[in-house]
Amino acid sequence: MKPMNEEHLAVLRRHMVEVVAIYADLASEELGKAALDERVMAAMLRVPRHLFVPAQAAPFAYQDMPLPIGFDKTVSQPFMVALMTDLLAPKPHEAVLEIGTGLGYQTAILAQLAGKIWSVEIIEEFASHAEALLHGLGMSNVGIRIGDGSRGWPEHAPFDKILVTAAAEEPPPALLEQLKPLGRLVLPVGSEEQVLTVIDKDSEGQFLARQLIPVRFSKLEAV
Repeated sequence: MKPMNEEHLAVLRRHMVEVVAIYADLASEELGKAALDERVMAAMLRVPRHLFVPAQAAPFAYQDMPLPIGFDKTVSQPFMVALMTDLLAPKPHEAVLEIGTGLGYQTAILAQLAGKIWSVEIIEEFASHAEALLHGLGMSNVGIRIGDGSRGWPEHAPFDKILVTAAAEEPPPALLEQLKPLGRLVLPVGSEEQVLTVIDKDSEGQFLARQLIPVRFSKLEAV
């Protein structure tokens, strides 16, 4: 069988986005709305997910499933990437901190929607691979460093938005501190039972958290 070309991949990507839209509609009661932001869906349509997974997983890149990327880690299923991005609601002028770069797929989605992305990855091989890949795709508004994500990136704080792609038993204090007033943090919270959680910081520095749906993520690693 001959390999898929860009036209085939574009069709599969459109199908992936249609499936994401169906799942969003099915979860409308929990989410409080029936559709995800059009900007998020357009970014999902643009970013070539097949480039952000190992070659052997590429044929499955546009199925709505997490895929292994090495070191016992996965890239999240497209619906979860779209949902977390929608909840974060990044704006073109905003600075976003991402914790857990992986191979850079979620980073690439954020880079389409926000002004600047600062991403922290604890696994050196992931960080260097993602940096080269994102740079090669012309995404110049991304900065990546290797380190303990639970400590954030103080040199570039405060951030308008923070997205964490690994589960923490409690929201890391450093991340809450590095969030701007009127900013938002989206992360999975819990150990065995995890819940996708949105935390808003008001103008006086107080926090309001709301829990949405049960999820399953790798645990946030700290050094």
